[in-house]
Amino acid sequence: MDPVSFRIGNILVGNPDDDAAIEIQTYPFEAEILRAGRFAVTGAGRARLDGILLPAFWSGFVRVGQVLSIAFGPTGVRSYLCAAGGFDVPHVLGSRSTQLRGGFGGFQGRELAEGDEIAIGRPSNPDILDMPDYGVGLPSVELSSPCNRQETHLIARAVPGAEYALFTPEARALFWSTPWTITQLSNRTGYRLAGEALSLTGPVEMRSHGVLPGVVQVPPAGQPIVQMVDGNTVGGYPKIAHVIDADMWRLGQASANQTVRFVWVSYQEAIAASEEVDAYLDSLRLRLSRFVSATRVARL
Repeated sequence: MDPVSFRIGNILVGNPDDDAAIEIQTYPFEAEILRAGRFAVTGAGRARLDGILLPAFWSGFVRVGQVLSIAFGPTGVRSYLCAAGGFDVPHVLGSRSTQLRGGFGGFQGRELAEGDEIAIGRPSNPDILDMPDYGVGLPSVELSSPCNRQETHLIARAVPGAEYALFTPEARALFWSTPWTITQLSNRTGYRLAGEALSLTGPVEMRSHGVLPGVVQVPPAGQPIVQMVDGNTVGGYPKIAHVIDADMWRLGQASANQTVRFVWVSYQEAIAASEEVDAYLDSLRLRLSRFVSATRVARL
C-alpha cells in the first residue's frame, strides 16, 4: 500500500527492492526474534525494541530473544518490517505477496496470526550485519510535497481518465475542487469516497476492460472509487481520473474518514514526479552502499 516505505525498508537492510517484508496495518504488532540479524521498520508505526523507542525509518541489529513491537504512530496507518535476507516465503506467480481474497501467496495465503514463525533468507550483502544502527529522513519531508504544507486535506495528483469528457462540466469541476471523504467501506481493494454525486452527460454503457491501481471509477450512484493495490483487474465503470504513481504511497497511508483532494497535473508532470521518487530511492541505496564500504574500510 505504501511502496515508498516498503522500498526504503529493503534498502536499509541491503535487500533487493522486491524482497518480502511484513506489511502491518493492525496494531499492536509484536515479534520475538529467533535468529540474530538486521531489521528495519519504516512507515507510520512507532517501533520499540525491548521497550526502547526507536526513531522512525530506522535499521538496527537484533539478537535472539529480543522483542520488537510496533504501535500506531502519529501519522499514517501502515508500517513495514524488513529483515536482511527478506522473509522466506515462496514465489507464487512471480511474487512473494499475499493475495488475501484469493487465499494464496505470502505465508499460507493469509494474514499472520499469533504463534506464526517465518524464516529469513540469506542476506545478499553480509557486510550489512556488522553495521552500526542508522536511519533516514521521512519521505514526506525528503520528497517535494504536491501541495502547500498548510493544506488540511491529503493531496493526490491525478491526470484525467479515459472517460473524463463523458462527465458534465459541473461534475468535472466538482471532482477537482471538492475534498472527498474516505469512507469506512474502504479497504486494500479500493477507497470509496463520499461527496456530492458526479453526473454524466448522458447514459453510458461500457464493456468491462482492464483497470490498474490509481484509477478513479464512478459507479451509477456518482460516488468515486479509487482502485488500490488489491483492486480489480477489470471494471466497467467510467473513469474520471487516474492518481499518478508517485502519489499512491500517500494514499496508501490514508485512513477512513480522512479527506483527500485531487489536483490536476499533466502527463509530463506525472512522469517528472515518478522520476523524483525513483531518484530519491536510488540515492538512498547509493548512500547506504558508500556508508557500508566506508565502515568496512575503517575496520581494516
